Formats: sequence, structure tokens, C-alpha cells
Amino acid sequence: MEVKRISTSQDGLKQKFLVKDSSPAFINALRRAILAYVPTLAIEDIELQKNSSALYDEILAHRLGLIPLTTDLETYELPSECSCKGEGCAKCQVKIKLSKMGPCTIYAEDLKISDPKVKPVYPKMPIVKLLGNQEIAFEAIAQLGRGKQHSKWSPAHVYYQGYPEIEIVDCPNPDEVKAACPKDVFSLSKGELSINKSKLEECDLCKACSNVCEGIKVKGSKKDFLLWIESWGQLPLKEILKAALNYLEGLGKDFEKSL
Repeated sequence: MEVKRISTSQDGLKQKFLVKDSSPAFINALRRAILAYVPTLAIEDIELQKNSSALYDEILAHRLGLIPLTTDLETYELPSECSCKGEGCAKCQVKIKLSKMGPCTIYAEDLKISDPKVKPVYPKMPIVKLLGNQEIAFEAIAQLGRGKQHSKWSPAHVYYQGYPEIEIVDCPNPDEVKAACPKDVFSLSKGELSINKSKLEECDLCKACSNVCEGIKVKGSKKDFLLWIESWGQLPLKEILKAALNYLEGLGKDFEKSL
């Protein structure tokens, strides 16, 4: 297998990879491992002491739970795997407090977090707007969890497709084909249609070209893949991939042990 990074977004949260000599089973297992099994920190328990804002308690709690928090997987453990057996300790929980009186807008950066290494990924994420004499006070607990329990713990959005394979068998209407392609994958020179290789990786297999001309065959490769990973910011992309691969390796070892 060969993995090549094709592009990285300016903020470093989104990367595109070319994975060669793999299989649909592996690439999909990696996708599912990232979505469902790489743990991150998120607010789980909230004790609301005061809430005279316009939001119901449940809506406010839901918003707080969806705030992405920077995560250190070497410091914290899943409650189910912690030595405290899930009762709550400094190794599996982070305490968060907030007390504010309006008028003001409460942002994620206003949260008082017991561990200075744990911070909101987006400090200016608004939580609620308070009018005069409105007040919010609460204590909360953030803990590690996995996306299979709730999407708030999912570290990234991941998707893939087979590497585009386009074959021009016969094309009596090249002008229409070139105009139909939304990604400008085709080039036209002296009435001859050809594939613009520099644009090939942008093809999303929409088959608009083959709908216009039956002589063009489009399919996705079954051994080479384009993989996109978009992190929400709790973990660096490299750490997300490492954690997902470690999880898959652990499954293999457990299966081997069972045999």
C-alpha cells in the first residue's frame, strides 16, 4: 500500500490523500474507525444551577455538548477503561464551570475549564445571548467518548471514492462532453477529446459526460482511492489516523487471540 497526501487546507483541518493498492474493505474500515471509534473530549453531564435565558435547559445542554474541545489522548482515558471504573477522576474527567449575568453574549471561550490544556477549538462559538437581568450558572463534566455513542465525540468527517478511471471509446460530440463536465476534466484540441490529467483527481464520478456520450466509460478504481479527512479540530489529523489504525490493529489482535 502507498499513501500520498495530495492537498491540505489553509487551516490544516482538511486533507486529501491518494491511497494506492488497497481495497474497498480496508478503506471503508478506516473511515468507520475514524468516525465511530477515535475518542475525543466532549461535555457529557451538566448541572444547571440557574438559567433565566431564552433557551430551555435541554437546548442549552445540547449546545454545550456540541462544542469541540481540544483533546489529549495520552492524558485522558475512556471512563470504561479508567482505574476508577467510570466513577469519575482526574484521569477520565474534566470539570467545567460558567456563571454569567446579562446583558452579554456567552461564547465558548467564557467556559472555565479545570485543565488549561483543554480549550474550545472555536473560542468565539456563541452559546447564548443574555438580556438584562438574565443569568446562567452551571457546572459540567467533559469526558472521552466515541462517535458510535454520540456524534459529538466524532473527531472528523471522512469520505472516499475510487480513483477516477475514464476511457474514451468513441465520441462523436466532443463539444457537448466538454461542456457537460462540471470539473473541466476534458480537453479539446482540433476536434479531438482528451483527458486533462491535471484535473482527473477532481472528477467526482458524476457521469455527466457518459450521459451525453455513451462512448465514454467512467468508473472508480477498486484498488486506488481518494480519501478526504476533515477534522473538527479536537485532534490533529495525524493523531486521528494513528488512533484509527491502532484501533483496527487491536481488533486484528483480538480476533487472532480468539482463534
